[in-house]
Amino acid sequence: MRLCLQALLATCVAHAIQIPLRPSLELPDSLNSDHKAWDLNKIPDPDSTGHLIFDTAASLLQHWPNTRYRNGHNIVPGLVPTGTLLYHGRRDNNIPSVPEWVATDPEHSILFCREECWHLTLVTTRPLKVLYFDGSSAAKMEGGPMDSQDIVAWGEIKPDWTFNERRRIEDLCEWGKKFNLDGFVRMEMDFEIMLCDFSVGVEVTSFLNLTSKMAGKDRPRLDTLSAEVIIAGSWHNFYPGETRIVLDLSRLVSFYDTSLSPSLVHKRRGQERRQHRLEGMAGSDIRSTMQRLANVLGESQASPSTNQIDWATLIKIIVTRFSDRLDLVRYVLNATDSQTEDRKLIDRAKEVQRHLSTMLGPYTLASATPPNASDVSWASPVYRECSVAHTSYIARQQHGFTHSERLLLGAVEDTSGEICRVITKMWAEGVLAGLDGQLEYPPPDTVDLSALLVEWTVSVNTLMEWLDWSVWVRCNPACSFEEFCYLPTWPFFGNPRRRRPPGPGPELYQSERPTAYADEEHSNFEEDWEIPKPKCVRRLEPYSPL
Repeated sequence: MRLCLQALLATCVAHAIQIPLRPSLELPDSLNSDHKAWDLNKIPDPDSTGHLIFDTAASLLQHWPNTRYRNGHNIVPGLVPTGTLLYHGRRDNNIPSVPEWVATDPEHSILFCREECWHLTLVTTRPLKVLYFDGSSAAKMEGGPMDSQDIVAWGEIKPDWTFNERRRIEDLCEWGKKFNLDGFVRMEMDFEIMLCDFSVGVEVTSFLNLTSKMAGKDRPRLDTLSAEVIIAGSWHNFYPGETRIVLDLSRLVSFYDTSLSPSLVHKRRGQERRQHRLEGMAGSDIRSTMQRLANVLGESQASPSTNQIDWATLIKIIVTRFSDRLDLVRYVLNATDSQTEDRKLIDRAKEVQRHLSTMLGPYTLASATPPNASDVSWASPVYRECSVAHTSYIARQQHGFTHSERLLLGAVEDTSGEICRVITKMWAEGVLAGLDGQLEYPPPDTVDLSALLVEWTVSVNTLMEWLDWSVWVRCNPACSFEEFCYLPTWPFFGNPRRRRPPGPGPELYQSERPTAYADEEHSNFEEDWEIPKPKCVRRLEPYSPL
C-alpha cells in the first residue's frame, strides 16, 4: 500500500501556474438551488492566480515566506508611524545628505559600522509615506528579487544593474517625489527602508560612537554579528511580521493580477513558483502597471476605500482556521501502521472523518443528507456555505471597492472555495462509506478503505501543495532551546568560496564570506541558493555555519 501511495502522489504534484482570476460577483438569488455552480468534482484551472495572490498577501512584511520566495510580486503603499525609531550605521559622524539605507532593528545597522562605528538613531516626527516591495527585495541576487524595483525605477528589468544600489536608490527617490514618498521598504537579513531625505520627517535622537565589534585584538568574528542580525530578522518571521510599517492593502498592486500583466501568464506556465519573475513582461503591461501604481499613489492616503475592510485579518483568519487542521489530517493519513488489517484502516479512516467533520461543523446543514451512495452532489450546499462564510457580506459591498480590494476578494473566494471543495468532497465520501459518527449512513456491502485512504491522501497533499503556505515549512524535528530554525537568506548560502559579482555596494558583500563559514564539508551553496530549506542553527556561541 505504501508503494502504491507513493506512486500516486508522485503523479499529483501541482504546479502553481496562472490565468486571470474569475471576476468576483454578488451571490445570485438562485444560489440555493444552483448546484452546478458548486460542483465538488470541478478542480481549479491550472493557470489560476487567486491562491498566489492570497498567499503573497498573507505573507506581506513577514521574513520567513519572503525568504522562501525571494522574487516579490506585490508593491504596496504604507506608512511608518510617528515615533518609530530607525537606525543607520556608518564609519564617520556625518549625517547623510543623500538618500541612504536605514534599518528597523539596530542589529542590522550595526553590521555596516565596520572598524569605526558611528551609529545614528532617528525618530519619525510624522508618518512617513513609503512603498513596500515584497520578496527578498534587498537581496543583491540574479534571478528576480529586484525585478519590481527595476520596473518602477527604470521601466524595465536591468540585470546588469543588480548591484548598482546607489543609482537604484537615487532613481527611486527621484521617481517618488511626485507622490511625496519618503522612502521604500525592502527585506534582506532584516527589513530596511531606503530613506530619501534625512532632513524631512525624521530627527536625530542619538549619534553615538560605539565600540566597534570589528576592532580590537579579541574582536568577535563577523559570524557573531551575522547571527544576531538573522535572529533579529527572525522576530518578524510570521504574522503580524514587521509591524513598524503599516500597509494599505486596499491599494496593493500585484503582478499576479493578470488584468495588469497578461503577458506573464505564458512566461510562468509550467514553472515552479520559485522561478516566477517579471522578466519578459510586455512593455504594454509595464505601462499599465505603472499607471495603476500612479493611480493608487494619487488616491487619498487617509481613506482610499469607503469600506475599510481589514483584509490582512480576513486572510489570517482563513489561514489560521485551516492550516493546522489540514496539517493534522495529512499527518493522520501519512501515518504508517505496523499492520494493515481492517481494524487499523477503519480506525484511521474514522479519525480523518472526525477532523473533516470538525472543519465543516459550522456549515453542515441538517438538510444535506445523501439520497444514494453513488454521488456526492448532495453535499454541495455544505461546500457552498463553507466557501462563502467569510465573504458573502463583503461581496455585496463591491460598489465601494478599489480595484485592489476586488482582486483580494477574488483571491479569498478562490482560495477558501478550493479548500472547502476538497474537504467537503472527502467528508461526503466518508459519509457514504459509513465512517461518520454524526451522520450515520449504511455503507455499501464492500468498502475499499485502502483505496479511499489513498484517494484522500492524494487529495489533501495536492490541496496543500496548491496552497503552498509557508507555515507548513519548518524544522522537523523541532529545534532545541539553544537553537533557532533558520531559512538560508542572502548573502549566507553555505559555500564561502562563492563571491558575488563585482559592482557597487556595501563593502561587507564585496569580500569573501566570513572565515567562520570556511568549512569544506559545508558545501550546500547551490541547494541553499536555489531552494532555501529550514535547518536548526545555534543561537549561542559557537554559532553554527550559516
